[in-house]
Amino acid sequence: MTNTTTDEDVQAKLDALSDETPTSRISGIVYWVCLIYGGFGILVAMNQTFSWDVFGLVLIDNTYFYLLIGIFLPISFLVFPARRADQDRVPFYDWILFILTLVAAMYLSYHGSDMVEQGWDIVAPPTPTGMAAAICFLSIEAVRRAGGTALAIIVSIFFTFPLWTDSAPGFLWGVGQTPFELVRSHAMGFESIIGVPMRVAGNLLIGFLIFGSALVVTGGGDFFMAFATALMGRSRGGPAKVAILSSGFFGSLSGSVISNVVTTGKLTIPTMKRVGYPAVYAGAVESCASTGGALMPPVMGAVAFLMAEFLNVPYSTVMIAALVPAMIFYIALLLQVDGYAAVNGLKGMDEKDIPDLWKTFKGGWYYIFSLVALVYMLVVLRWDLYAPYYASGILVVCSFVFRTGERRFNHHTLAELIVDSAKIISNIIAILAGVGMIVGALAFTGVGGAFSRELLQIAGDNLYLLLAMGAVTSFLLGMGMTVSACYIFLAIILGPALIDAGLDPVASHLFILYWGMLSYITPPVALAAVAAAIIAEADTMAIGMRAMRLGLINFILPFIFVLNPALILSGEWSDIIVMVSSALVAVWLMASAFEGYLYRVGIIGWPVRAPLLVAAAALLYPEIISYMIGLGIVAVCYGYGIMQKRATAQA
Repeated sequence: MTNTTTDEDVQAKLDALSDETPTSRISGIVYWVCLIYGGFGILVAMNQTFSWDVFGLVLIDNTYFYLLIGIFLPISFLVFPARRADQDRVPFYDWILFILTLVAAMYLSYHGSDMVEQGWDIVAPPTPTGMAAAICFLSIEAVRRAGGTALAIIVSIFFTFPLWTDSAPGFLWGVGQTPFELVRSHAMGFESIIGVPMRVAGNLLIGFLIFGSALVVTGGGDFFMAFATALMGRSRGGPAKVAILSSGFFGSLSGSVISNVVTTGKLTIPTMKRVGYPAVYAGAVESCASTGGALMPPVMGAVAFLMAEFLNVPYSTVMIAALVPAMIFYIALLLQVDGYAAVNGLKGMDEKDIPDLWKTFKGGWYYIFSLVALVYMLVVLRWDLYAPYYASGILVVCSFVFRTGERRFNHHTLAELIVDSAKIISNIIAILAGVGMIVGALAFTGVGGAFSRELLQIAGDNLYLLLAMGAVTSFLLGMGMTVSACYIFLAIILGPALIDAGLDPVASHLFILYWGMLSYITPPVALAAVAAAIIAEADTMAIGMRAMRLGLINFILPFIFVLNPALILSGEWSDIIVMVSSALVAVWLMASAFEGYLYRVGIIGWPVRAPLLVAAAALLYPEIISYMIGLGIVAVCYGYGIMQKRATAQA
């Protein structure tokens, strides 16, 4: 990257990498389609959720899900370009695909009861079979646009898998299908396009996506950035801490790693560089912080809702389980950037760039209030279905009453909210319709269960070998799939194996999620590092390697909580308190060792840093003797460090 790189060059590269669509395509008639059609889709989802039964209309599941597909999947062909050359215009063939998708999905929605009563997933007349084939191929093209070519190839392979699985060897053998049986099963059965992923989107996820959009369009992103700056800006290395907090806030709501880097990184990375952080370090901090955002409650993106559906537990159960590991990860990041700042003498931000904390809070307290209300409704009231809509209502009303200026809620903001929600929902629907075909193919053929049994047979009684195979599989699939697709695939083939081995179900699925996410900061893929490198104007590989070190705790945490569920708040409170406390101390010791700075001692060398890593490892092992060894090493290191400090001062 040369010094002649312009802002336009940077933005062009970010647009090419980001999974968000350039807003220049949403203009003119496309804008009005998104507004009117998207608004209708949101009302349909709310009608189904709250059982309003408008006009006495009660929709059975497949009718409802195909109605959603008929609303939002066509929008994806207008919003997401087939090629980069079309990102600023909508060519005629996109309108053709829009109409074809609309007709096919609405036909299947209208005949939803016929699918069930007449068994169309097995035998169907020519017309519905043709519509089924159309929706299958249109879904693959939609997932290519919304999720990328790699995901579309994977979906295509699994889509055709039942055609040749009866000739496959070993555990890949399954029940075969003819082409007509294939498209009917995928489109009109309950295990594929309108299977688990679409059920999650239609019944639960849309409300949370609307809440996230409401936060963005009313200025919530700006507030959390300012609030993080007011909290941490004055401390040493303040901009890095601001990046960590703001990315955690933003990522917990958006669930998208790349969007998080692109949105917050354009502000935080240049600020970190100005106070003295090297470009590589700044990019690595933003990469890790943005990756962790997708693991941070209360929203966590689509995958957390999929997890709740697969486990058949309330979403609040997943949210509570994910809380402590996510907080430990962010504490580890904060400690490391603080240690780096202490060693290198880095200061905080200029006073003129730091907003007043009280004024910032007073100007946006309702954003925090809406999040607290959301968590209360999820955890205490158990209103999984209704909570995001009520929280969005609270936010909209507060924004209208208390906010002034251009971000005050009005009819323009309402239109922006609907359009932004329609774009995000169409992205999710497009991806989940395609990913559903992976689920369907594994279900039709029975290979999913066979694969799980094969893993257990290979591992034998060795639980650690099973976890290692699971970690490697999750990581490799995370390179080529979206997080949602990777998780869904592994929840089917790996999740049962881990649970059958005696591991906690929630911990097992979180293990899959964490390892699937790690490819975002691990070379050679490291998409979060790629996005950060574009902004930081630094080497991608160097940022990826540094991000791996900063995020090392995320490579360790999944093994800890899957073997000891106390870390996900499961078990006796005494065990939970001991495990969480020892993990926090271990994270502090790791950060001190990595950055070469120990509180109350100062800069330390490897004679102290190496034993601190040993102590951290000991404290992560849940045995009293291990805890005693770890704390003993810490005491010795502190004693040695203080003696060295005094000797240096006297000299």
